[in-house]
Amino acid sequence: MGNVLSYGHQWISDEDIEAVVRVLKSDSLTQGPLVERFEESLRSHCGAKYCVAVANGTAALHLAIAALEVKEGLQGITSPITFVASANCLAYCGLVPVFADIDPQTLNIDPAEIGRRITSRTKVLVPVHFAGRPAAMAEISALARKRKLFVVEDAAHAIGSTYADGGPVGNCAHSDMTAFSFHPVKTITTAEGGAVMTNDETLCKRLRLLRNHGITRDAEALSRNPGPWYYEMQALGYNYRLTDLQAALGVSQMTRLEAFKKRRREIVGRYNSAFGAMEYLQPPIAEKEGAACFHLYVVEIDFALLGKPRVRVMQELRDRGVGTQVHYIPVHTQPFYRRRFGYKDGDFPHAEAYYERALSLPLFPAMTDDDVERVIQAVQSVVAG
Repeated sequence: MGNVLSYGHQWISDEDIEAVVRVLKSDSLTQGPLVERFEESLRSHCGAKYCVAVANGTAALHLAIAALEVKEGLQGITSPITFVASANCLAYCGLVPVFADIDPQTLNIDPAEIGRRITSRTKVLVPVHFAGRPAAMAEISALARKRKLFVVEDAAHAIGSTYADGGPVGNCAHSDMTAFSFHPVKTITTAEGGAVMTNDETLCKRLRLLRNHGITRDAEALSRNPGPWYYEMQALGYNYRLTDLQAALGVSQMTRLEAFKKRRREIVGRYNSAFGAMEYLQPPIAEKEGAACFHLYVVEIDFALLGKPRVRVMQELRDRGVGTQVHYIPVHTQPFYRRRFGYKDGDFPHAEAYYERALSLPLFPAMTDDDVERVIQAVQSVVAG
């Protein structure tokens, strides 16, 4: 078998490489000027007042929850169809992760289900923009305001996407903070990396403090100042800094964000046209509002009616040069969440039913038209019934 298309892949240009090499030849490989430049490029795109770049998307979520300073033992609500980091960030901070089932159409957390799960112990909502399609943020934000809850958007999949009102994901018009990821399979990459956007200066200061061991050199914040060497650790923070090497790659990648989005949406449109009439396969439901910069292309296949288990379909596609993946195993079914919080099969039926049918097909902007056609022909052959 020749080259197998993965479900996602970075696109590194000569300009990206040159940007990183310039940093390698400079005096500052980390804690230099490129991180601020990358933060500025994200602020400019999103329209948020503040940006704090960090080591990865999980760190972004962790610091966002930590910066809220919510009392341990209280609760946060997120989606069961996501990567484990969306819930782990709550557990890291001593909160109890509570899940709300998904909308079977959008695959995002259902605002009505959030409403049913809110109690007097709920303090934060973590909606996930699954596959790049924004969650129903106007409804979620209204619910949070009514109940005086914090909102942290998990936008790991969604840089470049826009809300129903046309605003860019990350402007924090509907939330206290928005977390991004820049892993290689995401729309732009810094190899590993993440960022938190906010419009709240106090939250920004906490995020910056926690990103760097809880240490500050800010003269106005110091309890005393005996000399220029002096610093203070004022909180129990983390080493979650992004390097200048990564930031340089991010600055370069941001110049192609709109081109990446355009190509991803072109591929999604081609897939939707090809798969729309298939008997055993359901492509993503058409967008009703907003414009997604699709991170994933997830189809739902009725494997039972097809007469082939998912593992066989995946192998047959791989034999034809098409790699696939499953996004995601419902978080509440993971052993840790069963043991620690008592979750069990059947708790979130929409999420579990979706998981039984889900399969992610290759989607990344470096795909050629021939690559796209290879995927289409392979899927039509394997899932023909």
